[in-house]
Amino acid sequence: MTNPPLRAAIVPVTPIQQNCTILWCTATMKAAVIDPGGDLPRIMAAVEQAGVTVEKILLTHGHIDHAGGAKRLSNDLGVPIEGPHEADRFWLQRLDQDGPKYGISGVNFEPDRWLVEGDTVSVGDLVLDVYETPGHTEGHVIFHHAPSKFAQVGDVLFQGSVGRSDMPGGNHQVLVKSIVEKLWPLGSDTSFIPGHGPASTFAHERATNMFVSDRALAA
Repeated sequence: MTNPPLRAAIVPVTPIQQNCTILWCTATMKAAVIDPGGDLPRIMAAVEQAGVTVEKILLTHGHIDHAGGAKRLSNDLGVPIEGPHEADRFWLQRLDQDGPKYGISGVNFEPDRWLVEGDTVSVGDLVLDVYETPGHTEGHVIFHHAPSKFAQVGDVLFQGSVGRSDMPGGNHQVLVKSIVEKLWPLGSDTSFIPGHGPASTFAHERATNMFVSDRALAA
């Protein structure tokens, strides 16, 4: 069997058990760390185990459990941070305040590159498309690799649920719109890693998700 072009490993981090994802290009063994919220030694152990070289950090959004460790990891590895959308600047400038509430140590920063819809990010030979998906936060983005039918969707969609919309900048109607207009068109056969909990597919969520299944939205 041929080696798939993209591989990913999930590393649950922080007391909130956020899915930090190590995503790599199998041709080059170059990797990105997506959403390093904390527990950097655990992340680095997983990087070592995978035998990959981290070339950048990608962020879906600015919440502490996703971004708290990004600046330290960036400094430790000497790699840039790309994402999220600039509308999440608010969250990245209060990581040091939000951290203690959740038992996470956060360092404020500005990424090397803000992302907007239509941008691409590269990981080795892989090229991932960026989509703006507000609703959980205003600046939330997702990453999609069409050839692999794979998406990293952060806190937009979960297996059986959707992201919270009760924090500053959150809006449930906008979140549902992001799912229906940005995620579903990527194809039902798309597998995704969410920001928390097990991976799933868009087909499974369209059939069973109590918030955004086709049946729930038609009601």
